[in-house]
Amino acid sequence: MESEVNRAKTILSILRGSFQLPDISEVCVDPFKTLIRTIISQSTAEVNTRRAFERLSSKMPITPKSLAEAENRDIEEALRVAGLYKNKTLVIKSVARIILEDFGGRLDFIYSTPLNEAREKLLSLPGVGPKTADILLLFCAGRPVLPVDTHVNRVSRRLGLVPMDVKDYEGVRSRLEELYEPRDYFAVHMLFIALGRRFCRARKPVCQKCPVNALCPSAGI
Repeated sequence: MESEVNRAKTILSILRGSFQLPDISEVCVDPFKTLIRTIISQSTAEVNTRRAFERLSSKMPITPKSLAEAENRDIEEALRVAGLYKNKTLVIKSVARIILEDFGGRLDFIYSTPLNEAREKLLSLPGVGPKTADILLLFCAGRPVLPVDTHVNRVSRRLGLVPMDVKDYEGVRSRLEELYEPRDYFAVHMLFIALGRRFCRARKPVCQKCPVNALCPSAGI
């Protein structure tokens, strides 16, 4: 286990020198806005997520009350560029209403409620799966969880940090949380995504130019 931890740390160190890491304090200014943006991002490219969120923000305040009371067509028009806009509109209105009615219009519980309880509360919301819940907990509240998106999942298994037969979300998350210190969870998440987008692509990975190819058992396969 010690050798695997050391290899994992070496990989992270190389990635820190290869990609720019955003400031976590700038990633989440408001938990509710982060939640809505994450729902929009589901099955959507980053560029379209950004465009849809900007359009929605220009039409109305991104608050539980505003979105709960908004006309469906107004939200749909803003989200059209992101795809699945009708379904996402229904989810957004539903989650806004529940947060407004059940949580007083705020997500403050993510900061102080025990971690597992806060996670369960988030998972009870429509449109919120494990990744979305963990993004809110890590990005906004600084809680010790490591979100696993499609890039993190692919990269971690190709690098041999997670066994290839471990495919479920919780299995991948737990393994990565064992290998890395909580203070590094944000960096692991963001840098693995950067690696996945630039080099370790789902199709035709660019292994020869990958900064960690010497440490990757899958390189060139």
